[in-house]
Amino acid sequence: MDCENGTDIDEFVLLGFSSEPRQQLLLFLFFLVMYGAALMGNIMMIILITVDARLHTPMYFLLRNLSVVDVGFISVTVPQMLSQIIFSYNTIPFYNCLVQFFFFYVFAVSDHLLVSVMALDRYIAICNPLHYVTVMNQKVCGHLVVVCFIISTLHSMLHAGLLLRLSYHGDNHLDYFFCDHQPLLQLSCSDTSLNEAAIFFEAGIIIIGPVVFIILTYICIVASVMKLSPSARRKTFSTCGSHLTIVLLFYSATFGVYFLPTSSYSSKRGSIFAVVYAIITPMANPYVYCLRNNEVKVALRDFLGRRILSQW
Repeated sequence: MDCENGTDIDEFVLLGFSSEPRQQLLLFLFFLVMYGAALMGNIMMIILITVDARLHTPMYFLLRNLSVVDVGFISVTVPQMLSQIIFSYNTIPFYNCLVQFFFFYVFAVSDHLLVSVMALDRYIAICNPLHYVTVMNQKVCGHLVVVCFIISTLHSMLHAGLLLRLSYHGDNHLDYFFCDHQPLLQLSCSDTSLNEAAIFFEAGIIIIGPVVFIILTYICIVASVMKLSPSARRKTFSTCGSHLTIVLLFYSATFGVYFLPTSSYSSKRGSIFAVVYAIITPMANPYVYCLRNNEVKVALRDFLGRRILSQW
């Protein structure tokens, strides 16, 4: 890339995963199925938790907000990627790219923070059940959700602002499937040390802080669960184990993308990690967190039963 002689660019070309037609068809079907499953699972949970009074508890209030965030999270990137494959139109205007970047990070960071609030909810429910009703009521949960969105919005504004100060000349090809941080930094002709410092320090606190908190809460939960009967212990370990698996998958992929120096960053590896945390995790969340719960199964059966009877 010739930064000195190149002209200012006003759009990027997203190269995606492959330009081979057969591979593009397979990728289209793969991501379409995942996007459909994510929408179906998350929207069903939003509707179910809203209409069923039995699910009007703090835990399901947080899960409903997680589903709302996951719908936004996956919808920021996948519909555009699918349309690019169908219409073979891979360009995105510069400012549209920054808008996508901004909203992607609003939903991504909100997802991070909501998962840590949910870990707090489970910690109080299991370790301090007598204080659960007073500590984790609807008002407190509402305030926590608002704080999560405020932090994620401020975080996204900071990093979008830092990207605006960079200059781009000449090459405008992003070897990625959406406008993400590291590919944009790699393509810039400016000094990106300030951006990288912000990622490692400010973003590091926002991401590493919740990870440490989640690990500590689950350690306390395990210690409390060990005092329960064997049957209750197995049930709790099964539930917490699946939750923790999703959390570790989410954070491991995030670390693989954002906490490496720009000079050692690989777009192909980053794309794979991005699929894990930006597509697979939002798709899996409703099925892992909600649809394995007996309360949700009963509410879903009753809801579908009413819908079927109303057709007769």
